[in-house]
Amino acid sequence: MSRARLLDGVDALSAADPDLAAVVTRFGPPPLWARRPGFATLVQIVLEQQVSLASGRATFGRLRDAWGEVTPERFATLTAAQVRSAGVTRQKTSYCLGIARQIVDVTLDVRRLGRTDDDAARRRLVEIRGIGPWTADIYLLMALGRPDVWPDGDLALATAAQQVKRLRRRPDTERLRRLATSWAPWRAVAARILWHHYLSTRDG
Repeated sequence: MSRARLLDGVDALSAADPDLAAVVTRFGPPPLWARRPGFATLVQIVLEQQVSLASGRATFGRLRDAWGEVTPERFATLTAAQVRSAGVTRQKTSYCLGIARQIVDVTLDVRRLGRTDDDAARRRLVEIRGIGPWTADIYLLMALGRPDVWPDGDLALATAAQQVKRLRRRPDTERLRRLATSWAPWRAVAARILWHHYLSTRDG
C-alpha cells in the first residue's frame, strides 16, 4: 500500500464514519506503518506476540546486534541457545528457527505470498507453527500492504474502538469484527486510524 492509497482510504472512511473522521481531524492521518516483506518481518511480528511493541522491537534489536542481519540462511545455522541468549523465549525461539528452516528448505516461499489473495496468504501462514491469525493478518496488513485486512484479537484496536465509538465496555473479538465490517474495503486503514488514536492518546 502506498501513502497515496492510504490517504484514499482515510478520505473514504472519514466520509463514511464521523467517529473515525474525528480521530483524523484531531491527530491527522495515520502513519503507513509499512514493513519489508520477508523473514525478518515475520520474526519481528512473532517476537511482538503477547508483549508490547517496544518489548518485541527491543528483542529483535538484540538479535540483530548479536547475529547481524536477520536472514533465514543465517538464522538456520544458529542453535536454540544462541537465539535465546538474545532474550527470546524458548517457545518463540522454536517458532523462529522453524520458520527459517521452512524458507531455507523452500517449503515456504515468502515471495509467493505477495502474489496470492488475502485468504490464500493467510491460510498458508497459519499452517506454520507459531503463526496464528493475528500474526498472519499483521503480516498481510503491514508487509504486504493489503487494504482490507482486519487483525482479530488486537487489544489496542479493541481499546481504541471502545474510546472512539464511546462503548460502555471494551468490545470482544466478535463484536469488534462485526463493527469492522462497516469499514470494508478499507479495514486495514481503519485499523491504522484506531492504532493512531491509541498511541496518540496514550502518549499524550
